[in-house]
Amino acid sequence: MAARKMDVDYAIKPEAVTPAIPTSEWPLLLKNYDKLLVRTGHFTPIPAGCTPLKRDLKSYVSSGVINLDKPANPSSHEVVAWMKRILRVEKTGHSGTLDPKVTGCLIVCIDRATRLVKSQQGAGKEYVCVIRLHDKIPGGEAQFARALETLTGALFQRPPLISAVKRQLRIRTIHESKLYEFDNDRHLGVFWVSCEAGTYIRTLCVHLGLLLGVGAHMQELRRVRSGAMDEKDGMVTLHDVLDAQWMLDNNRDESYLRRVIRPLESLLCSYKRIVVKDSAVNAVCYGAKLMIPGLLRFEAGIEIHEEVVLMTTKGEAIAIGIAQMSTVELSTCDHGVVAKVKRCIMERDLYPRKWGLGPVALEKKKLKSDGKLDKYGRPNEKTPSKWNAEYKDFNAPLDGSEPTPATPATPAAIAAAPVNGSSPPAPTPAAPAEEEDEKKRKRHDGETPEERAERKRRKKEKKEKKEKRKSKQAAKSDDESD
Repeated sequence: MAARKMDVDYAIKPEAVTPAIPTSEWPLLLKNYDKLLVRTGHFTPIPAGCTPLKRDLKSYVSSGVINLDKPANPSSHEVVAWMKRILRVEKTGHSGTLDPKVTGCLIVCIDRATRLVKSQQGAGKEYVCVIRLHDKIPGGEAQFARALETLTGALFQRPPLISAVKRQLRIRTIHESKLYEFDNDRHLGVFWVSCEAGTYIRTLCVHLGLLLGVGAHMQELRRVRSGAMDEKDGMVTLHDVLDAQWMLDNNRDESYLRRVIRPLESLLCSYKRIVVKDSAVNAVCYGAKLMIPGLLRFEAGIEIHEEVVLMTTKGEAIAIGIAQMSTVELSTCDHGVVAKVKRCIMERDLYPRKWGLGPVALEKKKLKSDGKLDKYGRPNEKTPSKWNAEYKDFNAPLDGSEPTPATPATPAAIAAAPVNGSSPPAPTPAAPAEEEDEKKRKRHDGETPEERAERKRRKKEKKEKKEKRKSKQAAKSDDESD
């Protein structure tokens, strides 16, 4: 029996048989997985996480996105609020506001996927627009097509009066435009336009009218693509979402809801991919930089400072990162930082912690438990001299990079201070204004740029109200004195 066991080769051998499904048909981030460049083939899979399409329903919904066909009349915020109520979720967000009368593609992100809203709001958009001219044009369709072609590239735009934003002059880029149809007798034209996020098609129509010399305005508008999704990409209506939720509640059939909601990874298919070892996943979720030892595969054509998606071997998105090495460096370097985390997507502790398991880390943990290091791992009076001599703390600031904090004066030092019979100087208390500033700084530590901007806006509004109130009171007192 033992001899028979010895004859069996337990190694996984390469096969000449092609896989049942070609990798070009693998889902989401795993598409063309075999085309990725291999850094190493050796890693230990961890039985944690799962393919995005196989998540349990609760996780699937809370990390899902919906490619919604927004109806005319309700605003984008109303539609998103309705979705939140229908699906009974905590948080929803959308990929860019559409005016109430505008229809088409509105990407609704649910719970965990709202972390990707910012990236989708800044992505390119495509529209189909119906324009109404105020008079016939002598050149007909050819003249209109020429005018449309003229208004491509970088254009100056001021938001229309109807928009709820500050009306500042801004530059927006029109990448491409096509004329679909034109009727000179009815003064109507239909055209398609691909543009940068934040472009006002209403303003573009007014500019077209000025260029043609007859005046024009926007009659109808539909968004056909927003970022990574277009109207051919499984678009659903509000009624579809409502019916899918009803089927789950009443018939326990989750298949419709899974068809309506898609995993957040579908928004990241346009990013270049970096595959991370399972043992490094949780460290990245805690904000650690991805280093060379944690790299498994990577895509060709990665440039330094390019946005990439960090993914697991099962096709789950871990984070959006900023590449710190190009493809050439990734294949040749034996150490260094691969990417820093820009936006973490995956929940912490979905994969087990695999850091701090080396011999030095285990010894440090033992010294901390024995009281020979303080709770932060710093040396104290009980620390062995061997540890002080051999251990190097890579997190400690470099010499001269940070000023040493001032030590508080002890009573003995104060007593020793007077020289030549001079009286010791009285300790000067910190100025109350400085203390107040320090408190304010601590209070606002860690706030995001958006929160800071919102705080400043509220402060400005409060100040303006106060000034108005003062001016009113001054005017009233002047009237009374008259």
